[in-house]
Amino acid sequence: MVFELSTGMIRGLGTVVVFVAFIGLTLWVFSSKRSPEFAEARLLPFADEPQTDNQKNAATGSTRP
Repeated sequence: MVFELSTGMIRGLGTVVVFVAFIGLTLWVFSSKRSPEFAEARLLPFADEPQTDNQKNAATGSTRP
């Protein structure tokens, strides 16, 4: 038996590989273990902004000035 890779077979295997990668990535992104890491990463665009007094109070839960 001679196994010959045709163009259709290569494309089909490529589709299966991409599908498996998509499912793996989806499971990784929606994993509950990753939630704290993603919560921290979600705030990265604001990391270089200086905090105002209101933001500092909100972060500590304090309502006193």
